Amino acid sequence: MALESQRVAVIDIGSNSTRLLVADVAGGRVKPVERRSTVTRLGRGVDLSGQLAAEAIEAACAAVGPYVVTLGELGAERVDAIATSAVRDATNGGAFVAELRERFALSARVLDGEEEARLTYLGATSEHSPQVPTLVIDIGGGSTELIVGRGRTVDWHTSLQAGVVRHTERHLVHDPATPVELEALARDLRGLIETARAEAPDAEAGIAVAGTPTSLAAIELELEPYDPLRVHGHVLELRSIQRMLSQLAATPLAQRTEIRGLHADRAPTIVAGVVTLVEVMRAFGLEQITVSEHDILYGAAIALSEST
Repeated sequence: MALESQRVAVIDIGSNSTRLLVADVAGGRVKPVERRSTVTRLGRGVDLSGQLAAEAIEAACAAVGPYVVTLGELGAERVDAIATSAVRDATNGGAFVAELRERFALSARVLDGEEEARLTYLGATSEHSPQVPTLVIDIGGGSTELIVGRGRTVDWHTSLQAGVVRHTERHLVHDPATPVELEALARDLRGLIETARAEAPDAEAGIAVAGTPTSLAAIELELEPYDPLRVHGHVLELRSIQRMLSQLAATPLAQRTEIRGLHADRAPTIVAGVVTLVEVMRAFGLEQITVSEHDILYGAAIALSEST
């Protein structure tokens, strides 16, 4: 007897992008109906000021408004709105959540690092349950989640204060970045990652989700337009990632936006993301990583469908 599916919607308000997933979920399997992503950079300036900027809030709201209309049109039975690092860290994060409630009747919840890690792992492993200890890497705008698990069990996780928006603002001033800036960026990230690695179990395989690895897969495959079916499951070798990093870091932003496979909105922060990925893979001794389109959106959709 086939399990009855439930149509759910998840809005993910991240530090770099604001995203929507409307999906039919049954038995832990997610069948997307609609998926959208808008780079809003909600986390811009938070590392320095400790607050969400007014223009960043407006950019996020400009994305959320049409999403709310769409999930209504598509008949979502249940809705979850989640916010992560930027809202978690900002002193006016609560005011932003209140504004979402007033403007869109949307009750967003701010995830702590543990819940973010659990949902990310659930999404990344929803299609294939890992048979060996596997590292899941989620490089966000304001934080990076590292999770090691096997099967459906999370054995270890951490949320690093390292993100593509946060670390671009912190280190990459020139265009293109200077060797000194790139080394300072790598050194900062290496320190954070190595501290976490000292407490982490070993991993025999790796899965990477979110904009950095999916962009690298699209660049390597020279995808124009972007094709999630080809990106999902693509294997990236560390040596190939390092070659792409050399190219991306040496290319001025105006030319970087023209690179085949790289969305223009991702171009300003891609270098920090790739340096993060390289440093994580080196720390865990991984020579390759599998790219997944199944991230925290999938995990939140599954959890929503299973909740009472």
